[in-house]
Amino acid sequence: MTNIAHSYVVASPNNAPSLGRCGGFVAQYPQDAFHLPARSTSVAEARRRVSALLREWGADQQVRDDVELVVSEVFTNAIRHTDSEKIGCEVALVGAHIRIEITDEGGPGASAPHVQPGSVDKECGRGLFLVGALSDGWGSRPTGNGRGRVVWADLPYTGTATR
Repeated sequence: MTNIAHSYVVASPNNAPSLGRCGGFVAQYPQDAFHLPARSTSVAEARRRVSALLREWGADQQVRDDVELVVSEVFTNAIRHTDSEKIGCEVALVGAHIRIEITDEGGPGASAPHVQPGSVDKECGRGLFLVGALSDGWGSRPTGNGRGRVVWADLPYTGTATR
C-alpha cells in the first residue's frame, strides 16, 4: 500500500483561524492527516483510519458513523471529479466539533462542489446533500498552489476526549 501517514498537533496557515487563534498563539488540538491513492479502494481505507482515530479520541459511535459517511462521500467525489493521483485527509478535534478536510489535486474541469438540485431523490449525486445534513457547516477552498481543492466539514463531537 502506498501512503503517507503522520500525526501532528500544529495548525497550518490555511486552517489556523478555524482552529482557534488566540492572541499570539494557536491552541493545540488532536489532529491526524494521511494521503491515499486516488482509487475507489482507498475510500474504505480512509473510513477505517478515521473511525479508528475517533475511537482513540473517545468519540461516540454516532459521531464515528456520521464522520465515516462524510469522509466516504467527499473522498469519493475527489476521486470521481478530479485528476488526482492521491487524496489527503485531515481530521481535527476542535472544541465541540470534528473538522474534516479532504484535499484533492484538481485537474481540468475540476470545479467547486455543490449540492445538485433534486439530489435527494437520486441514487447518484446526493452525497453533498448528506454532508450538509450531517454537518454544522461545510465548504471548499482552493489549495495553496491553486490547482487542487480542500473540501471541509465540521460535525458535532460528543465523546470523552479532552479538548
